[in-house]
Amino acid sequence: MAQWQGPAPHPDGVRLQKVLAQLGFGSRRVCEELIADGRVTVNGGVAELGRRVQVETDAVTVDGVPVGVAPGLVYYLLHKPAGVVTTASDPEGRPVVVDLVPDDPRVFNVGRLDTETEGLLIMTNDGELTQRLTHPSFGVPKEYLAAVEGIPSRAALRTLRDGVELEDGRTAPAKASLVADGATVTPGGDDVSLLKLTIHEGRNRQVRRMCAAVGHPVTRLVRTRIGPLADRQLKPGEWRELTTAEVRSLAESSAPGPR
Repeated sequence: MAQWQGPAPHPDGVRLQKVLAQLGFGSRRVCEELIADGRVTVNGGVAELGRRVQVETDAVTVDGVPVGVAPGLVYYLLHKPAGVVTTASDPEGRPVVVDLVPDDPRVFNVGRLDTETEGLLIMTNDGELTQRLTHPSFGVPKEYLAAVEGIPSRAALRTLRDGVELEDGRTAPAKASLVADGATVTPGGDDVSLLKLTIHEGRNRQVRRMCAAVGHPVTRLVRTRIGPLADRQLKPGEWRELTTAEVRSLAESSAPGPR
């Protein structure tokens, strides 16, 4: 990999190893070793020891994974309750997700969950990470638990895995399994099953439409994982800040190339 050939480093910037240490990559000595090993780039060129950066404008990567170094970036994990809309405002006056997290700095939801779907939703002001997590080309997996009517057959599960023909085209291959202890019988006599599905796309109401297409409409839907991120302790309506390690794992899961 070629050494950095771009414009002269900012003499009044922050030393790169200090920035990386603050982001949790290790001590300054460890971060100096990362730089010396050629694993860090700034604006597309391999960084050298002593490099200073402008955190507001420079693009930094470690091992090819973009690192958010701009000041003021925040990352929240929210458990969205049913009945809350994933928009900044709603003309019908329904509650919206931005009302459930701090309003300063302003953040936006990464992707969407339909109004009645519950579960994990990332809220952030990091536009670059948002783009990578939502763009279908990066294939970040999302896992759901779906309570469905009836008990899906092996053929129905195979169809969910191989791809379902919907009005907007065939879905990509997915993971689908019947949770062993998830089948119940309601007082009215209707069977209800619990499915675990993992998809890599983000079509509107995709899981609901997939299940309906194989004859098992969804009665309740909860997103339980986004990429490497899960939290069984977070209750509906609760949120927390992501750790530095979690932000890095999300960035790695949405980096170009095989994972």
